[in-house]
Amino acid sequence: MVDKKRLITLTQKLIAIDSQNPPGDESAIAAFVDRYLKDMGLSVKIYEFKKKRSNVISILKGKDRRHSLLITPHLDTVPAGSGWKSAPLKAKIKNNRIYGLGATDCKGNLAVALEAINSLRQEGAALNYNLIFAATADEESGSGLGLIPLLKKRILKPDAAVVLDSDDSRIVVTQKGLIHLKVKIQGKRAHGAYPWLGVNAIEQAAKIITELKNIKYHYSKNRYLKPPTVNTGTIRGGDKVNVVADWCEFELDFRFLPGMHTADILKELRRIVAKYSTKFRIEIEGVQQPYFIETAHPLVAGLKRSIRNLNVNPQIEGSEGATVITFFQELDIPAVATGFGASGTAHSANEFVRIDNLYRGALILEDFLKTYKF
Repeated sequence: MVDKKRLITLTQKLIAIDSQNPPGDESAIAAFVDRYLKDMGLSVKIYEFKKKRSNVISILKGKDRRHSLLITPHLDTVPAGSGWKSAPLKAKIKNNRIYGLGATDCKGNLAVALEAINSLRQEGAALNYNLIFAATADEESGSGLGLIPLLKKRILKPDAAVVLDSDDSRIVVTQKGLIHLKVKIQGKRAHGAYPWLGVNAIEQAAKIITELKNIKYHYSKNRYLKPPTVNTGTIRGGDKVNVVADWCEFELDFRFLPGMHTADILKELRRIVAKYSTKFRIEIEGVQQPYFIETAHPLVAGLKRSIRNLNVNPQIEGSEGATVITFFQELDIPAVATGFGASGTAHSANEFVRIDNLYRGALILEDFLKTYKF
């Protein structure tokens, strides 16, 4: 049986363990989770792809071991920053809320997962599959030391996955892809008093950026996502006010819909850049493909059923930002994201999670795990 008091205490203890990324050190919280799982009688393995960047994996054996389901929250948080009304690692309770760094993203979800597993163990529940639990490192900086190598090295090879990193019991079935890149423009240096003798790379960049905002994308509408976007995140250029800038570089963030292709976006970008500059270079910094899973898939249907069982109306949605569910599609592993945080509080000062959300979330997750069928 899910124990509400135990769940609250666990959430507070997890928040109190500093796992800010950067600088990046999940070893202390991983050690805590390791002990917690072992106290349940489970075997645990810790994997590190860099010192102190710890990932915790445990398996709850089921009756039919031909199939496996992964549930995965993450261990790290963003830096606390400023503006907190109470100490971010104190996990203060006020008005049925637990305040603290990572309360919503993602230590509340981590606590829910551990409590659901604990409840299953205490009941002696026998699942119809192997349940894999993986609490991962480095999610807040791209998962390069966490979920990505765990999947690529086939340390994790589930048949399906539920990412516990969302809010208010929502089910995320789709998300935009992203392209991060840098455009480097080369102009011609000259004295600022004689600008006609030079080629101003900053002015070229300004024209490119302006035209990029007016791209007419070809795409199919998605009921869960807004249209594609491009954002200019950084820009640098020139050496001095009285010198024609012979260099400028800026970084772009493209967010695009399922059905759109990276190659088409880059082709259009090159066309626009070449319109204003004859000397340029485009450097790709990162690409993450868009993702979509059918709402009829057993993962989605099972979560909807379990959420309804707790008298909550299930909400299907998409994610404008990148989550780790896309990493599974490269290995043809169906995945969804859900979670029980408080919407709008992640990455903010005075982050909190509602205690009712946590308790209901643990009941939802336990019911889902008991009833899920491949």
